[in-house]
Amino acid sequence: MDLCIVDHPLVAHKLTTLRDERTDSPTFRRLTEELVTLLAYEATRGVRVAPVTVQTPVGAAEGVKLAPPRPLVVPILRAGLGMLEGMTRLMPTAEVGFVGMVRDEQTLVASTYAERLPDDLSGRQCYVLDPMLATGGTLAEAVRFLVRRGADHITCICLLAAPEGIDRITALLQDLEVPCTLVTAAVDERLDERGYIVPGLGDAGDRLYGVV
Repeated sequence: MDLCIVDHPLVAHKLTTLRDERTDSPTFRRLTEELVTLLAYEATRGVRVAPVTVQTPVGAAEGVKLAPPRPLVVPILRAGLGMLEGMTRLMPTAEVGFVGMVRDEQTLVASTYAERLPDDLSGRQCYVLDPMLATGGTLAEAVRFLVRRGADHITCICLLAAPEGIDRITALLQDLEVPCTLVTAAVDERLDERGYIVPGLGDAGDRLYGVV
């Protein structure tokens, strides 16, 4: 898996505010959307396009448009939903699917409990949204799920990542013959004994939507 850490002052500024425990949920949601749009700018650098000619008020101009089939954006429920608006703001013509995954807090193994995706993803570029790459199991299983459906190019967008998560997802996906890229705002120090990123920003789902 290729790693892209987006080094930009606005990315660092918004991430710092997200980390702050005093940031309330409405502000956290808004900043998450803004940060994802910045990350998506880098994440979509390799999106497939096709040439097109358009007519301006003064003449013809050569340009590009998104090539079919349309890219597919896949947030991992529930925290990934908080990233969806920021992604579709940049790429509004993309299609959207969903994958629901849950991690066993004892074994840290992820399993799929819900999905809403096309049965055939052949030739599709997929953008997976998950705020935190911690142990790596959930994201790796989501990528494998999409590859089994036929996806041939996958980009994962995470607000934060831990070194252990990057190492694990790289190992879990090393046998895939599908290009995979991870785009993130920062790689933090480590995981704690509960599998949380340190210093991280806490539980992204709870900070987005409250404790349920």
